[in-house]
Amino acid sequence: MPLKKSEGRFTLEEIRKNPKVNTYIEGADVQLDAIGYTEHGFRHAGRVGETALEILSKLGYGDDESELASLAGYLHDIGNVVCRLNHGQTGALIAKEILEDIGLETNKVVTIMSAIGNHEEETGEPTNPVSAALIIADKTDVHRSRVRNPKMVSFDIHDRVNYAVTESSLSIDPYERNITLHLRIDTQISQVMEYFEIFLSRMLLCRRAARFLESGFQLVINDMRMS
Repeated sequence: MPLKKSEGRFTLEEIRKNPKVNTYIEGADVQLDAIGYTEHGFRHAGRVGETALEILSKLGYGDDESELASLAGYLHDIGNVVCRLNHGQTGALIAKEILEDIGLETNKVVTIMSAIGNHEEETGEPTNPVSAALIIADKTDVHRSRVRNPKMVSFDIHDRVNYAVTESSLSIDPYERNITLHLRIDTQISQVMEYFEIFLSRMLLCRRAARFLESGFQLVINDMRMS
């Protein structure tokens, strides 16, 4: 179903209304729920899309690139509808079909495919501003609201660390060109060291992505800056 363009661009709000897109996202989240993963549904998709747009907008990138980052952010996890393994690459191919169906220009489809295919820390690298923004937006979405079953917190480290994060925000300073993730962690639930145990590779990828955007990446936990 072709989407209407807003001022010559496809927007995040418009693609959120696409029935096919939302069926894929819902199906992908059902799959991950079945194998015990944290929430990867509409909340995560929307949050990543909005954050990716904000990153590029605040760092002075144009409206087109910012909108592409928001679309990539919303679509980035749809490959999980097939399988968790290599879901970035699978998702890029699914996104290609959807974006071509709605009439997005081929060069923009290619940019989004590259971003989705490179968003995982095992195989991904920032290859353009859109992919860099997607990486940072995705990897910094850490919060207790993503935990499906709090009863599992004492058994699963991923659930425990996410559930311990009571506050999470990302700040973008366009003047100092710094991107900072601020976390408030309840150390009665999880120690700060556990965060690094499971998320260190993600934070290193965020640093590489920020460097691609000619920016720094900082992590502040419980008001303490981590070097």
